[in-house]
Amino acid sequence: MSLLKVFDIAGSALSAQSVRLNVTASNLANADSVGSSVATTYRARQPVFQAMLDEAAFAGEPANGGVQVAGIVESDRPLERRYQPEHPAADEDGYVLMPNVSVVEEMANMISASRSYQGNVDVLDASKQMLIKTLALGQ
Repeated sequence: MSLLKVFDIAGSALSAQSVRLNVTASNLANADSVGSSVATTYRARQPVFQAMLDEAAFAGEPANGGVQVAGIVESDRPLERRYQPEHPAADEDGYVLMPNVSVVEEMANMISASRSYQGNVDVLDASKQMLIKTLALGQ
């Protein structure tokens, strides 16, 4: 694999982790939002990653790849019903629907995504340093 391909692969990982951080931020921002119906209540979302392989991988040669975001899916966990009869969005029984966002899980997800992002930045930095040293050999 070419040293320059490392930049493409790490760059795709940076982009994917950036999407993951944005989705996590959206989940945290909506964790305390209230809905009046199942259809209008926010549901936690998670990105789905997919490996990218080129045609060389299927021919038995060394593969170049990366990662891409295949989509963003909504959680199917049930929504929380909370008794708040004074709330304007409460139903006739006095319940409001709360999102199925777990703040603890989202914080762990954010820490994991930021560490993965930092790891890929370190890969880019190490690759850059190796490339600079390789170029310096010719002097």
